[in-house]
Amino acid sequence: MSNPSELGEFLRVRRAALQPEDVGLLNYGIRRVPGLRREELAMLAGVSSTYYTRLEQGLSNNASEAVIDAIARALNLNTDERAHLFNLARPGTSKRRTLTKPDKVRPGTLRLIQSLATTPAVVLGRRSEVLAWNRIGHRLVAGHLDFASPDSPSTRPNMTRLLFLDRHTRELYTRWQEEATRAVSSLRLVAGRATDDPELASLIGELVMNSQEFANLWARHPVENCMSGVKYMHHPEVGDIELNFEVLSPPDQSGHRVLMYAADPGTPAAEALQLLMSCEHATGAEQHKRVTAQ
Repeated sequence: MSNPSELGEFLRVRRAALQPEDVGLLNYGIRRVPGLRREELAMLAGVSSTYYTRLEQGLSNNASEAVIDAIARALNLNTDERAHLFNLARPGTSKRRTLTKPDKVRPGTLRLIQSLATTPAVVLGRRSEVLAWNRIGHRLVAGHLDFASPDSPSTRPNMTRLLFLDRHTRELYTRWQEEATRAVSSLRLVAGRATDDPELASLIGELVMNSQEFANLWARHPVENCMSGVKYMHHPEVGDIELNFEVLSPPDQSGHRVLMYAADPGTPAAEALQLLMSCEHATGAEQHKRVTAQ
């Protein structure tokens, strides 16, 4: 997925976001182009202006680790952004070809989330596609979809696609812009690690073409490894619900993530989650009644 033009675009976007005073330089009035000049960034990083220009133009792909670290410091990058820059600037050093065979959830992971009857859980693949969910997780994030849809690659939902292109999912998040930025930041991180992933490229192309909001966010190059936080929802069955989330990553290099939700005890969110579980139990009982009656 990464290529020299991705590196150049990332550097230009981050350089344009910095003002001279942000890095201890004097600002001599209005600039025709916002942000630091190339020669200023090069000076801060301790490299020649010509060499830095070649990096931005995608004409050099063998920058040393010391140079990458220096540029990252000059750009005030955080840990996730620094790792992303390294992935873009050193192709082949920390990346591997992405397998094209259909992904699937590990049996042990599936058993784990199914055992969490009171905890919504969703297993995501590296491209944010849903590999599995438990009953309460399905009802929380995508009850309008078939529970069995993740079982087949051809019907598998993608959480980022749903967020930008599905009306029901968009209405679920009361802080949609925050959720959208979080999703694009995570996808940018994945794109920086992948060398050859046509499915990821296809997903990004589809979203850029069909969502101007995605295209605008994607062009900003946000990068963040979103491992925990709070999701603010308005669920069609239980109303407003504020849930903590944690993302667990198995140590098997699969890129899978287990997204789990929880409410603080004694809060309205805990009551709403309990009500949602009651709705799910009622639906399950009704389905069982219909099956046994046939």
